Amino acid sequence: MMIRIFEVLNQNRSFIILSLIMLATFAVFLISWLKEPRRLLNGILFTIFLLAFGVWLTVMILSTSLRPLILTYEILIVLFVATITLLAAFSWLFFLWNAYIVWKRESHTLSNLLTLFIGIGIIVVWLVALVGPFRNLPSWVRILLYAPTAILDYLLFVAYNFLVNLTFYQIVPRQYNQDYLIVLGAGLSHGEQVTPLLASRINRAIEYAQKQVTKGRKMPKFIMSGGKGGDEKVSEAQAMTEYAIARGIEPKDILLEDNSNNTYQNMKFSAAVAAKDFGSKNYKAKFFSNNYHIFRASLYAKAADLNANGVGCYTRLYFLPNAIVREFAAVLLLKKKRHLVAIFLIILFFAIYALFDFTGIIH
Repeated sequence: MMIRIFEVLNQNRSFIILSLIMLATFAVFLISWLKEPRRLLNGILFTIFLLAFGVWLTVMILSTSLRPLILTYEILIVLFVATITLLAAFSWLFFLWNAYIVWKRESHTLSNLLTLFIGIGIIVVWLVALVGPFRNLPSWVRILLYAPTAILDYLLFVAYNFLVNLTFYQIVPRQYNQDYLIVLGAGLSHGEQVTPLLASRINRAIEYAQKQVTKGRKMPKFIMSGGKGGDEKVSEAQAMTEYAIARGIEPKDILLEDNSNNTYQNMKFSAAVAAKDFGSKNYKAKFFSNNYHIFRASLYAKAADLNANGVGCYTRLYFLPNAIVREFAAVLLLKKKRHLVAIFLIILFFAIYALFDFTGIIH
């Protein structure tokens, strides 16, 4: 029996090695994500696993020599590629439609027009690709014009990586054993009233606390985090506190952090409030914001040395595309140095390539 097993293993050695590589890529991703879900590298590790899994699945199906199975697999691949192609070709229509819905239902601000700008940008790119106005230019000029396309491809990959991380961050284990629940502030209505968006964050934190208690654990303390804006009558933390008390939370279970003016300060100052109240930094905490915002907020928490992950609350579906684009732009700026270096290297590569073409070195 053992001899037969060794014979089978020997005959399929390449596939076994491929299987081990695929499992190893998954293990590396899973360990990295579980250890630190606030890591942008996790998206790249997951993509490497997906590629390894795709190769493994293809080899496995082809090795069966079962024509019906292989044909079905080929059809599924063609359908997948066709779907992606159609989505890319008509994405401009989706973005324009979403811009119209957001404009109709939300405030008329520049930040709420991001999907409109993207839709128009995609149309311009398609028109340029179809018309081909640069085809008669010298080859070295065309090479230089490839640089913007390469930069766009790079940014699309960065956006994809952000989406992967944002998606996985929604399922970070909840762990109902927290000492503090940090609720991130947002603007107030009429300078003193909690907005529906801010109310959803507080309600989600209250729901979390109640579920923790039902599991037989202690009632966590709330840290209401948000300073007073220039057009606000009270601090966001104070308004949030009053809202929570009106919904049954005891005042003794609420701590105020009313000095912050942005997400990074929310995290940094809340960490200090928690450490002072707990007596050390060995507390457990979660922070609460909208589901599209929690991954970027987690990057600020990491930068502020706050060992906490986020819990997201529901956001209306029509608002998500615009909100996610805004979050991606913010994360892009957060890591702007590394992206500027990457873009510079892309430009440098095409500049050198164009120079070689102009001087005839590559001919």
